[in-house]
Amino acid sequence: MKKVVHFGAGNIGRGFIGALFSQSGYHVTFVDIADEIINQLNEEKTYLVKLATEQGEVTKIDHVSGLNNMTQESEVIEAIKTATYLTTAIGPNILPHIAPLIAKGIAERVKASDEKIYIIACENQISSTDILKKFILDYLEEETKTAMQDKVFFFNSAVDRIVPIQNTKGSLDVLVESYYEWVVETKETIPHVEGMTIVEELAPFIERKLFTVNTGHAVIAYLGYLANKSTIDETLADPEVLQQVKATLNETGAYLIKQYNLNPDEHEKYINKIIQRFKNPYLNDGVTRVGRSPIRKLGPEDRLVRPAVQAQKAGLSFDYLAKAMAAALHFDCQDDPEAVTIQAMIQEHGVFHALKEISNLDENNEITRTVVHHYESMKK
Repeated sequence: MKKVVHFGAGNIGRGFIGALFSQSGYHVTFVDIADEIINQLNEEKTYLVKLATEQGEVTKIDHVSGLNNMTQESEVIEAIKTATYLTTAIGPNILPHIAPLIAKGIAERVKASDEKIYIIACENQISSTDILKKFILDYLEEETKTAMQDKVFFFNSAVDRIVPIQNTKGSLDVLVESYYEWVVETKETIPHVEGMTIVEELAPFIERKLFTVNTGHAVIAYLGYLANKSTIDETLADPEVLQQVKATLNETGAYLIKQYNLNPDEHEKYINKIIQRFKNPYLNDGVTRVGRSPIRKLGPEDRLVRPAVQAQKAGLSFDYLAKAMAAALHFDCQDDPEAVTIQAMIQEHGVFHALKEISNLDENNEITRTVVHHYESMKK
Protein backbone atom coordinates (compact mmCIF):
# COMPACT_ATOMS: atom_id res chain seq x y z
CA MET A 1 0.00 0.00 0.00
CA LYS A 2 1.22 3.52 -0.84
CA LYS A 3 2.14 5.63 2.17
CA VAL A 4 1.91 9.26 3.27
CA VAL A 5 3.42 10.94 6.32
CA HIS A 6 1.20 13.79 7.47
CA PHE A 7 2.34 16.25 10.15
CA GLY A 8 -0.68 17.43 12.12
CA ALA A 9 -3.25 15.00 13.55
CA GLY A 10 -5.72 17.74 14.40
CA ASN A 11 -9.19 18.19 12.96
CA ILE A 12 -8.02 19.60 9.61
CA GLY A 13 -5.39 16.90 9.20
CA ARG A 14 -7.83 14.08 9.97
CA GLY A 15 -10.93 15.65 8.43
CA PHE A 16 -9.41 16.93 5.20
CA ILE A 17 -5.92 16.03 3.92
CA GLY A 18 -5.52 12.71 5.74
CA ALA A 19 -9.05 11.67 4.79
CA LEU A 20 -8.43 12.33 1.08
CA PHE A 21 -5.24 10.25 1.13
CA SER A 22 -6.98 7.37 2.94
CA GLN A 23 -9.83 7.45 0.43
CA SER A 24 -7.22 7.33 -2.35
CA GLY A 25 -5.70 4.07 -1.10
CA TYR A 26 -2.82 5.41 1.00
CA HIS A 27 -1.84 4.40 4.50
CA VAL A 28 -1.67 7.65 6.48
CA THR A 29 0.84 8.02 9.30
CA PHE A 30 -0.16 11.06 11.32
CA VAL A 31 2.71 12.77 13.16
CA ASP A 32 1.88 14.97 16.14
CA ILE A 33 2.80 15.69 19.75
CA ALA A 34 -0.76 15.03 21.05
CA ASP A 35 -0.30 11.69 22.80
CA GLU A 36 -4.01 11.07 23.30
CA ILE A 37 -4.79 11.39 19.58
CA ILE A 38 -1.73 9.37 18.52
CA ASN A 39 -2.61 6.55 20.93
CA GLN A 40 -6.22 6.52 19.74
CA LEU A 41 -5.15 6.33 16.10
CA ASN A 42 -2.96 3.32 16.86
CA GLU A 43 -5.63 1.60 18.96
CA GLU A 44 -8.71 2.29 16.83
CA LYS A 45 -7.09 2.52 13.37
CA THR A 46 -10.21 4.21 12.05
CA TYR A 47 -12.49 7.23 12.50
CA LEU A 48 -15.46 8.94 10.87
CA VAL A 49 -15.67 12.15 8.87
CA LYS A 50 -19.14 13.66 9.19
CA LEU A 51 -20.51 16.34 6.86
CA ALA A 52 -22.15 19.43 8.33
CA THR A 53 -25.34 19.02 6.32
CA GLU A 54 -28.97 18.27 7.08
CA GLN A 55 -28.39 14.64 6.09
CA GLY A 56 -25.14 14.38 8.06
CA GLU A 57 -23.42 12.00 5.65
CA VAL A 58 -20.61 9.91 7.17
CA THR A 59 -17.41 8.50 5.62
CA LYS A 60 -15.30 5.88 7.38
CA ILE A 61 -11.56 6.58 7.25
CA ASP A 62 -9.16 3.69 7.79
CA HIS A 63 -5.55 2.68 7.06
CA VAL A 64 -4.32 5.23 9.61
CA SER A 65 -1.76 5.20 12.41
CA GLY A 66 0.14 7.74 14.51
CA LEU A 67 3.62 8.69 15.68
CA ASN A 68 4.74 11.21 18.29
CA ASN A 69 7.53 13.33 16.78
CA MET A 70 8.84 14.24 20.26
CA THR A 71 9.30 10.66 21.49
CA GLN A 72 9.43 8.56 18.29
CA GLU A 73 11.93 10.43 16.14
CA SER A 74 13.54 7.32 14.64
CA GLU A 75 10.13 5.87 13.72
CA VAL A 76 9.16 9.12 11.97
CA ILE A 77 12.44 9.02 10.00
CA GLU A 78 11.71 5.41 8.96
CA ALA A 79 8.21 6.41 7.85
CA ILE A 80 9.59 9.29 5.74
CA LYS A 81 12.02 6.84 4.07
CA THR A 82 9.15 4.87 2.51
CA ALA A 83 6.46 7.52 1.95
CA THR A 84 5.25 8.77 -1.43
CA TYR A 85 3.95 12.04 0.01
CA LEU A 86 4.85 14.14 3.04
CA THR A 87 2.22 16.75 3.91
CA THR A 88 1.48 19.18 6.73
CA ALA A 89 -1.59 20.84 8.22
CA ILE A 90 -0.05 22.02 11.44
CA GLY A 91 -0.10 25.83 11.30
CA PRO A 92 2.46 28.09 9.58
CA ASN A 93 4.14 28.99 12.87
CA ILE A 94 5.00 25.34 13.56
CA LEU A 95 6.78 24.69 10.25
CA PRO A 96 10.25 25.71 11.53
CA HIS A 97 9.86 23.31 14.48
CA ILE A 98 9.19 20.21 12.34
CA ALA A 99 11.80 21.05 9.68
CA PRO A 100 14.80 19.47 11.52
CA LEU A 101 13.07 16.10 11.79
CA ILE A 102 11.89 16.18 8.17
CA ALA A 103 15.46 17.04 7.15
CA LYS A 104 16.77 13.97 8.99
CA GLY A 105 14.18 11.81 7.26
CA ILE A 106 15.09 13.17 3.83
CA ALA A 107 18.82 12.69 4.49
CA GLU A 108 18.27 9.03 5.38
CA ARG A 109 15.85 8.50 2.52
CA VAL A 110 18.11 9.74 -0.29
CA LYS A 111 20.89 7.48 0.98
CA ALA A 112 18.66 4.43 0.86
CA SER A 113 16.34 5.01 -2.09
CA ASP A 114 15.96 6.67 -5.48
CA GLU A 115 12.16 6.76 -5.13
CA LYS A 116 10.53 10.16 -5.42
CA ILE A 117 8.83 11.89 -2.50
CA TYR A 118 6.50 14.87 -2.84
CA ILE A 119 6.34 17.43 -0.02
CA ILE A 120 3.32 19.74 0.28
CA ALA A 121 2.59 22.16 3.14
CA CYS A 122 -1.19 22.54 3.34
CA GLU A 123 -1.31 25.76 5.33
CA ASN A 124 -3.24 29.03 5.10
CA GLN A 125 -0.22 30.98 3.97
CA ILE A 126 1.12 32.04 0.60
CA SER A 127 4.09 29.88 -0.53
CA SER A 128 4.02 27.81 2.66
CA THR A 129 5.85 24.89 1.04
CA ASP A 130 8.61 27.22 -0.15
CA ILE A 131 8.90 28.45 3.44
CA LEU A 132 9.08 24.89 4.77
CA LYS A 133 11.65 23.97 2.11
CA LYS A 134 13.92 26.82 3.21
CA PHE A 135 13.76 25.66 6.84
CA ILE A 136 14.52 22.07 5.80
CA LEU A 137 17.49 23.03 3.62
CA ASP A 138 19.02 24.90 6.55
CA TYR A 139 19.51 21.52 8.26
CA LEU A 140 20.94 19.58 5.30
CA GLU A 141 24.53 19.02 4.21
CA GLU A 142 25.53 20.00 0.67
CA GLU A 143 25.98 16.34 -0.22
CA THR A 144 22.36 15.62 0.72
CA LYS A 145 21.10 18.66 -1.19
CA THR A 146 22.84 17.34 -4.30
CA ALA A 147 21.43 13.83 -3.77
CA MET A 148 17.91 15.28 -3.48
CA GLN A 149 17.84 16.40 -7.10
CA ASP A 150 15.08 14.58 -9.01
CA LYS A 151 14.16 12.68 -5.83
CA VAL A 152 12.58 15.23 -3.48
CA PHE A 153 9.96 17.63 -4.84
CA PHE A 154 8.34 20.59 -3.07
CA PHE A 155 4.94 21.88 -4.27
CA ASN A 156 3.00 24.90 -3.03
CA SER A 157 -0.71 24.47 -2.48
CA ALA A 158 -3.95 26.21 -1.55
CA VAL A 159 -6.40 24.50 0.80
CA ASP A 160 -9.98 25.37 1.67
CA ARG A 161 -12.33 23.54 4.01
CA ILE A 162 -14.13 24.82 7.10
CA VAL A 163 -13.53 22.60 10.11
CA PRO A 164 -15.19 24.06 13.23
CA ILE A 165 -14.36 23.35 16.86
CA GLN A 166 -15.48 19.81 17.60
CA ASN A 167 -17.77 18.53 20.35
CA THR A 168 -16.75 14.89 19.94
CA LYS A 169 -15.67 14.38 23.58
CA GLY A 170 -12.44 12.51 22.95
CA SER A 171 -13.52 10.83 19.73
CA LEU A 172 -11.36 10.87 16.60
CA ASP A 173 -14.44 11.64 14.48
CA VAL A 174 -14.42 15.02 12.71
CA LEU A 175 -17.21 17.32 11.55
CA VAL A 176 -16.43 19.19 8.30
CA GLU A 177 -18.31 21.16 5.69
CA SER A 178 -19.09 19.30 2.46
CA TYR A 179 -17.21 21.81 0.27
CA TYR A 180 -13.44 21.57 -0.09
CA GLU A 181 -10.69 22.64 -2.46
CA TRP A 182 -7.07 21.46 -2.57
CA VAL A 183 -5.03 23.00 -5.39
CA VAL A 184 -1.40 21.96 -5.92
CA GLU A 185 1.08 23.79 -8.15
CA THR A 186 3.24 21.56 -10.32
CA LYS A 187 4.13 20.75 -13.91
CA GLU A 188 5.15 17.23 -12.87
CA THR A 189 3.05 14.10 -13.33
CA ILE A 190 2.50 12.95 -9.76
CA PRO A 191 0.69 10.02 -8.10
CA HIS A 192 -3.07 10.48 -8.00
CA VAL A 193 -4.85 11.72 -4.90
CA GLU A 194 -8.63 11.96 -4.99
CA GLY A 195 -9.75 15.57 -4.55
CA MET A 196 -6.37 17.13 -5.44
CA THR A 197 -6.47 19.65 -8.32
CA ILE A 198 -3.22 20.23 -10.23
CA VAL A 199 -2.44 23.66 -11.71
CA GLU A 200 0.68 25.15 -13.29
CA GLU A 201 0.25 28.56 -11.61
CA LEU A 202 -1.08 28.72 -8.07
CA ALA A 203 -1.03 32.47 -7.37
CA PRO A 204 -4.52 33.27 -8.73
CA PHE A 205 -6.03 30.35 -6.80
CA ILE A 206 -4.34 30.96 -3.47
CA GLU A 207 -4.89 34.72 -3.46
CA ARG A 208 -8.50 34.30 -4.57
CA LYS A 209 -9.01 31.85 -1.73
CA LEU A 210 -7.08 33.76 0.95
CA PHE A 211 -8.59 37.14 0.11
CA THR A 212 -12.14 35.83 -0.21
CA VAL A 213 -12.53 32.88 2.16
CA ASN A 214 -9.99 33.82 4.83
CA THR A 215 -10.62 37.56 4.59
CA GLY A 216 -14.37 37.08 4.69
CA HIS A 217 -14.18 34.66 7.60
CA ALA A 218 -12.03 37.07 9.61
CA VAL A 219 -14.28 40.05 8.90
CA ILE A 220 -17.34 38.14 10.09
CA ALA A 221 -15.53 36.96 13.23
CA TYR A 222 -14.23 40.36 14.31
CA LEU A 223 -17.45 42.22 13.55
CA GLY A 224 -19.40 39.42 15.21
CA TYR A 225 -17.25 39.65 18.32
CA LEU A 226 -17.91 43.40 18.54
CA ALA A 227 -21.64 42.73 18.17
CA ASN A 228 -21.60 40.05 20.90
CA LYS A 229 -22.52 37.27 18.49
CA SER A 230 -21.61 33.67 19.23
CA THR A 231 -21.38 31.99 15.83
CA ILE A 232 -20.52 32.87 12.24
CA ASP A 233 -24.00 32.09 10.88
CA GLU A 234 -25.63 34.12 13.67
CA THR A 235 -23.37 37.07 12.80
CA LEU A 236 -24.26 36.90 9.10
CA ALA A 237 -27.96 37.00 10.00
CA ASP A 238 -27.31 40.67 10.92
CA PRO A 239 -28.02 42.63 7.69
CA GLU A 240 -25.51 45.36 8.59
CA VAL A 241 -22.68 42.88 9.08
CA LEU A 242 -23.62 41.03 5.90
CA GLN A 243 -23.43 44.31 3.96
CA GLN A 244 -19.99 45.08 5.39
CA VAL A 245 -18.70 41.59 4.57
CA LYS A 246 -19.88 41.90 0.98
CA ALA A 247 -18.36 45.37 0.71
CA THR A 248 -15.02 44.10 2.02
CA LEU A 249 -14.98 41.19 -0.43
CA ASN A 250 -15.83 43.60 -3.22
CA GLU A 251 -12.64 45.49 -2.30
CA THR A 252 -10.48 42.35 -2.35
CA GLY A 253 -12.34 41.27 -5.48
CA ALA A 254 -11.50 44.51 -7.29
CA TYR A 255 -7.80 43.86 -6.64
CA LEU A 256 -8.00 40.18 -7.66
CA ILE A 257 -9.89 40.99 -10.87
CA LYS A 258 -7.32 43.61 -11.82
CA GLN A 259 -4.28 41.56 -10.81
CA TYR A 260 -5.26 38.24 -12.40
CA ASN A 261 -7.71 39.34 -15.08
CA LEU A 262 -10.52 37.38 -13.46
CA ASN A 263 -14.00 37.44 -14.95
CA PRO A 264 -15.97 39.91 -12.76
CA ASP A 265 -19.25 37.98 -13.03
CA GLU A 266 -17.57 34.68 -12.19
CA HIS A 267 -15.79 36.21 -9.22
CA GLU A 268 -19.06 37.68 -7.92
CA LYS A 269 -20.56 34.18 -8.07
CA TYR A 270 -17.54 32.88 -6.15
CA ILE A 271 -18.03 35.52 -3.44
CA ASN A 272 -21.72 34.64 -3.12
CA LYS A 273 -20.88 30.92 -2.89
CA ILE A 274 -18.38 31.59 -0.10
CA ILE A 275 -20.90 33.67 1.86
CA GLN A 276 -23.47 30.87 1.56
CA ARG A 277 -20.89 28.46 2.99
CA PHE A 278 -20.39 30.76 5.97
CA LYS A 279 -24.16 30.78 6.60
CA ASN A 280 -24.22 27.00 7.18
CA PRO A 281 -25.91 26.57 10.61
CA TYR A 282 -24.78 22.95 10.91
CA LEU A 283 -21.17 24.09 11.31
CA ASN A 284 -22.04 26.04 14.47
CA ASP A 285 -18.70 27.79 14.04
CA GLY A 286 -17.74 30.15 16.88
CA VAL A 287 -16.54 33.71 16.22
CA THR A 288 -13.74 33.28 18.77
CA ARG A 289 -12.42 30.21 16.93
CA VAL A 290 -12.40 31.98 13.58
CA GLY A 291 -10.97 35.18 15.03
CA ARG A 292 -8.18 33.52 17.03
CA SER A 293 -4.54 34.47 16.46
CA PRO A 294 -5.17 38.11 15.50
CA ILE A 295 -1.44 38.95 15.39
CA ARG A 296 -0.95 36.43 12.60
CA LYS A 297 -4.11 37.57 10.82
CA LEU A 298 -2.98 41.19 10.98
CA GLY A 299 0.42 40.27 9.56
CA PRO A 300 1.72 42.21 6.53
CA GLU A 301 1.29 39.21 4.20
CA ASP A 302 -1.99 37.96 5.61
CA ARG A 303 -5.71 38.23 4.82
CA LEU A 304 -6.43 41.83 5.86
CA VAL A 305 -3.27 43.87 5.47
CA ARG A 306 -1.90 42.44 2.23
CA PRO A 307 -5.09 42.99 0.17
CA ALA A 308 -5.41 46.51 1.63
CA VAL A 309 -1.82 47.33 0.65
CA GLN A 310 -2.29 45.86 -2.81
CA ALA A 311 -5.55 47.77 -3.27
CA GLN A 312 -3.80 50.98 -2.22
CA LYS A 313 -0.99 50.37 -4.73
CA ALA A 314 -3.56 49.79 -7.47
CA GLY A 315 -5.48 52.96 -6.60
CA LEU A 316 -8.48 50.96 -5.35
CA SER A 317 -10.67 51.31 -2.27
CA PHE A 318 -9.54 49.74 1.03
CA ASP A 319 -11.88 51.44 3.50
CA TYR A 320 -13.80 48.29 4.50
CA LEU A 321 -10.57 46.33 4.83
CA ALA A 322 -9.29 49.04 7.17
CA LYS A 323 -12.52 48.77 9.16
CA ALA A 324 -11.99 45.02 9.48
CA MET A 325 -8.45 45.62 10.72
CA ALA A 326 -9.79 48.05 13.30
CA ALA A 327 -12.28 45.44 14.46
CA ALA A 328 -9.44 42.92 14.78
CA LEU A 329 -7.60 45.34 17.06
CA HIS A 330 -10.70 45.33 19.29
CA PHE A 331 -10.69 41.51 19.52
CA ASP A 332 -10.26 41.20 23.28
CA CYS A 333 -10.68 37.45 23.79
CA GLN A 334 -8.97 36.58 27.06
CA ASP A 335 -8.53 32.94 26.05
CA ASP A 336 -6.38 33.96 23.06
CA PRO A 337 -2.74 34.80 23.95
CA GLU A 338 -2.30 36.89 20.78
CA ALA A 339 -5.42 38.93 21.55
CA VAL A 340 -4.13 39.56 25.08
CA THR A 341 -0.77 40.66 23.65
CA ILE A 342 -2.40 43.11 21.24
CA GLN A 343 -4.54 44.69 23.94
CA ALA A 344 -1.50 45.12 26.20
CA MET A 345 0.46 46.64 23.31
CA ILE A 346 -2.29 49.12 22.52
CA GLN A 347 -2.75 50.06 26.16
CA GLU A 348 0.96 50.69 26.63
CA HIS A 349 1.99 52.20 23.29
CA GLY A 350 -1.17 53.01 21.31
CA VAL A 351 -2.76 51.84 18.06
CA PHE A 352 -0.19 53.43 15.74
CA HIS A 353 2.59 51.47 17.45
CA ALA A 354 0.59 48.22 17.28
CA LEU A 355 0.01 48.60 13.53
CA LYS A 356 3.68 49.31 12.97
CA GLU A 357 4.83 46.32 15.00
CA ILE A 358 2.22 43.81 13.83
CA SER A 359 1.29 44.95 10.32
CA ASN A 360 4.42 46.85 9.28
CA LEU A 361 2.26 49.89 8.49
CA ASP A 362 3.89 53.28 8.95
CA GLU A 363 1.90 55.86 10.92
CA ASN A 364 1.86 58.20 7.91
CA ASN A 365 0.34 55.55 5.67
CA GLU A 366 -3.22 56.34 4.63
CA ILE A 367 -4.23 52.79 5.53
CA THR A 368 -2.96 53.31 9.07
CA ARG A 369 -4.82 56.58 9.46
CA THR A 370 -8.02 54.97 8.16
CA VAL A 371 -7.68 52.01 10.53
CA VAL A 372 -7.15 54.32 13.50
CA HIS A 373 -10.17 56.41 12.49
CA HIS A 374 -12.38 53.31 12.46
CA TYR A 375 -10.82 52.02 15.68
CA GLU A 376 -11.70 55.24 17.52
CA SER A 377 -15.23 55.20 16.07
CA MET A 378 -15.73 51.64 17.33
CA LYS A 379 -14.65 52.67 20.84
CA LYS A 380 -17.62 55.03 20.93
